[in-house]
Amino acid sequence: MDDYERKRELLKKQISGYASKDVIVAFSGGVDSSLLLKIACDAAKERKTMVYGVFLHTMLHPQGELEEAARVARETGAVFRKLEIDELEGAGIADNPVDRCYRCKRYLFERILKEADRLGVCKVLEGTNGDDLHVYRPGIRAIGELGIVSPLADVKLTKKEVRRMSEEYGISVFKKPSTPCLATRFPYGTRISYEEMQKVGEGEAFLKTLGLYNVRLRVHDKIVRIEVDQEDMMTMIEQRGVITEYLKSLGYIYITLDLEGFRSGSMDIDI
Repeated sequence: MDDYERKRELLKKQISGYASKDVIVAFSGGVDSSLLLKIACDAAKERKTMVYGVFLHTMLHPQGELEEAARVARETGAVFRKLEIDELEGAGIADNPVDRCYRCKRYLFERILKEADRLGVCKVLEGTNGDDLHVYRPGIRAIGELGIVSPLADVKLTKKEVRRMSEEYGISVFKKPSTPCLATRFPYGTRISYEEMQKVGEGEAFLKTLGLYNVRLRVHDKIVRIEVDQEDMMTMIEQRGVITEYLKSLGYIYITLDLEGFRSGSMDIDI
């Protein structure tokens, strides 16, 4: 048995144990939480238990995620639950503090734990993977403090392995790019608003219509710094006219292309 197979079997065994009783998966509709939801639902069928996919409907994430998450939940057989969230005020992160992710995660999972209590559920699972443990992720501390379980991280399953396993399970979003909170597009200490984050979401959605995969608009006041994969930079140059026109229509004055390309967490360099 190779290392990947060992992790896969360990993950299935671990989640099967949690699914011996009703369980909640904090479900974003992304590949990590979709894999958790699928494995939990498969295990729950044998035990006649319930799996709830709890989706946090928030303005801090790109619009359109709700519909896709509901579809994936139906595909797995989970019971889909939606909670309406206002993190800017509730979590106190409107000034985008350095510990934003910690404050936000704690607030979000406290809401999920309240839902768990209402449903009589003892365990909440979430989709931190093994790679997340090696980068700046202050929200992981909040997850640990609240007793939330992170099965993918526990077995050290990498993002690449998560995608591989998701494809093996036939999960439709196994190729879906990561869609982190839109507050990550602004420097720490910058006052953020739902209006500004909506503009970022619209800009990124437009760029993806051009066939781009990973896209981030990093906003520095009136300057927008575009990050895309290295192999997509020629598309950016070729389409610079329509890109510039669209982003200026959103109110950005200076449109720039980051020559380092896409990299997760580029706003965390000075942390």
